[in-house]
Amino acid sequence: MTEKADVAVVGLAVMGANLALNLADMGNLVAVHNRTTEVTDRFMADEGAEKGILAAESLEELVGMLSTPRVVLLMVKAGDAVDLLIASLSDYLEDGDIIIDGGNSLYQDTERRQTLVEDRGLLYLGMGISGGEEGARRGPSIMPGGSPAAWAHVEPMLKGIAARAPDGSPCAEWMGPGGAGHFVKMVHNGIEYGDMQVIAEAYDLMSRGMGMPASEIARVFAEWNEGRLRSYLIEITSQILEAYEDDTPLVELILDAAGQKGTGKWTVITSMELGEPTTLVSEAVYARIVSSDPDRRKQASLLFDDGVGKIESVTTDDIEQALYASKIISYAQGFRLLDSASRDNGWDLDLGTIASIWRAGCIIRAEFLEDIAAAYRNEPELADIAEDGFFSSALHDAQEAWRRVVAAAVIAGIPVPAYSSALAYFDGNRSERLPANLIQAQRDYFGAHTFERVDRPRGEFFHHDWI
Repeated sequence: MTEKADVAVVGLAVMGANLALNLADMGNLVAVHNRTTEVTDRFMADEGAEKGILAAESLEELVGMLSTPRVVLLMVKAGDAVDLLIASLSDYLEDGDIIIDGGNSLYQDTERRQTLVEDRGLLYLGMGISGGEEGARRGPSIMPGGSPAAWAHVEPMLKGIAARAPDGSPCAEWMGPGGAGHFVKMVHNGIEYGDMQVIAEAYDLMSRGMGMPASEIARVFAEWNEGRLRSYLIEITSQILEAYEDDTPLVELILDAAGQKGTGKWTVITSMELGEPTTLVSEAVYARIVSSDPDRRKQASLLFDDGVGKIESVTTDDIEQALYASKIISYAQGFRLLDSASRDNGWDLDLGTIASIWRAGCIIRAEFLEDIAAAYRNEPELADIAEDGFFSSALHDAQEAWRRVVAAAVIAGIPVPAYSSALAYFDGNRSERLPANLIQAQRDYFGAHTFERVDRPRGEFFHHDWI
């Protein structure tokens, strides 16, 4: 009798193919299927066959290869393709079988799909996976949510293929019910947008503002990667800046128009719905949108041809301080969003655990996350990581340099939307009094929206006859 496979992977693009190989490396018998059979054939001719992986030409054949309860990991593009695949698979699966969506699905879609699948007697996981091509192959960070019974069955398998944090623990843990896993991955990606933007602003300040060549900037990033900014993104930035084509830095030959796939935008929209200010991620998303039309920017540069000045009285150490402080604000906002969504949806997210599983495998992996995990170990109910002693001290120490960098950039005409928005949020958050009293007066004047008073208890509302 032919041995039954432990897990099936549907979708053999880069992530799906590498996860299938990773699963096989960890001792699982894997079956695979791709809608386009040529893709399956190439995969099997490459590494698939030598890893003992089984190939199926149809979903029905694939399901027949699996041991029960059957586990099917979907690695297809988020959206309608997932719904169509679930509908097709459901014809062949039986009660207790497990469907896992490993793509970047919107968390509300995951909650809807879980209800649909469970109504059919099946189990469902919406699982965030981060680490890119290399992470999928060698060990990603894994964020599952959905049916608890499904996690109980696949936990050993998924922890087996996950990255290992510095203390040896697997970077895979249960996030919570419903769309919790995909929500956590969405916020991870939003923070990733922010990290990339604060790094890009540092590069721009050193390049255009200080006139440093790419090779010198690469050395600065390499030095930063030996300190508190040690991270995957800082490391690859240094490597990128060292790449040359003939005598020209390759980065200077790349069109300055950044793309995006939607998770950053989803993070911003969700933060607005929950009333949480993820201002740095918002600016990172909008910065990509501004960059995406270089022809229009070129016309504007001719119209407003005032050039870019050199930034004065700023050092690379100052820029490091501004980057680090802005990064603290970005993560503080991201974790506040996670906490708000957890309370709103009843997910009971463990913020310390989330920081822990982001320490390795994922794109935002960094030394920094060890400090966040430690902050939540010290105070599990911490409302804002910026209020933790370690981070509040760092923000105090960074203020002077942070303000100097933002001011110098503004004077020179170099946009630093992440640094400046993070600083504005910091200043707003620490202000005992803000001008929102005037806004409330205006709202009451033109719309009778009422206002509260400083000399009366909260919750009492008043209207004034302004005319």
